[in-house]
Amino acid sequence: MSNFNQIIQSDVPTLVDFYATWCGPCKTMHPILDQLKSKYGEKLRVLKIDVDKNQGVANQFKIRSVPTLLFFKSGKTIWRESGAFPLSVLEGKIKTYL
Repeated sequence: MSNFNQIIQSDVPTLVDFYATWCGPCKTMHPILDQLKSKYGEKLRVLKIDVDKNQGVANQFKIRSVPTLLFFKSGKTIWRESGAFPLSVLEGKIKTYL
């Protein structure tokens, strides 16, 4: 994922979901992240990264469990947490930065 660093350097806030296809909680997060993306449109970028296919990026950010969500703004990590979350919790954590 060569352009990953360019994406997170953007002024558009970016929520990155580090997931694995075999992970049950990751599967529950996909529709929630799609709802978030639909709701905020151009104000928020949502990026899903398969840790098995992108081990370099996963190692760069020391991803040890999935799902792990990282929220970036202008290249800085604003928030990081592992686990599955309902839409309302995610919105509460990120909407101050949108």
